[in-house]
Amino acid sequence: MMKHPVLVVDDEPKVAQLLVDYLRFASYEAHALMEGGEVIAWVKANSPQLILLDLMLPGKSGLEICRELRLFSDVPIIMITARVDDIDRLLGLEIGADDYICKPFNPREVIARVKTVLRRTNGHSPTLALYGITLDDVQFRATVHGQSLSVTPVEFRLLKTFIAEPKRVFSRSQLMDCAYNDNRVVNDRAVDSHIKNLRKKLASLLPPEQPAMIHSIYGVGYRWEP
Repeated sequence: MMKHPVLVVDDEPKVAQLLVDYLRFASYEAHALMEGGEVIAWVKANSPQLILLDLMLPGKSGLEICRELRLFSDVPIIMITARVDDIDRLLGLEIGADDYICKPFNPREVIARVKTVLRRTNGHSPTLALYGITLDDVQFRATVHGQSLSVTPVEFRLLKTFIAEPKRVFSRSQLMDCAYNDNRVVNDRAVDSHIKNLRKKLASLLPPEQPAMIHSIYGVGYRWEP
């Protein structure tokens, strides 16, 4: 089974390395980042099982990162703060973090918190969520504002591709590569039919006044942008 890492995000090298060392000693795979602006892309590429996220970071704050992560992922997040007066903000803003730890901390306590959060979230299916649409990658299930969306496996993979990278323009051939994982040869124009069906299914569960989410880009392909 693929082993997903625990991501440590802290701009203090000694703190980041200390946490990585303790995590590895506790048999977790661990990776550290020190710039807030690097986190979102890294998470999309590596799917960590948990994130230890410092509140104050260069480039982008922990609060901003947490909010952005919650647009597409429910990865467990433990916030780290050096300021006691930030605790009320962390809890009161309901930013989607699962726990918090105050600096200075005992590394053993951090490991204990990591184990507790992972136990609490264990068995929860990895999901992507964006603007009321949630995809359960384990059960191959999609919902729109809590209502079940009946999709084929190909439609599910297309939807997952769009939600993972909103506003990106995909060519038809790129979308077909994502939709078919068995390397079969398919006419890339077939994606038009799948997109048409997907649009109809989404429209049936969304308010009539809501604009289309999948946009055609003439001569190129498609883009997801609610």
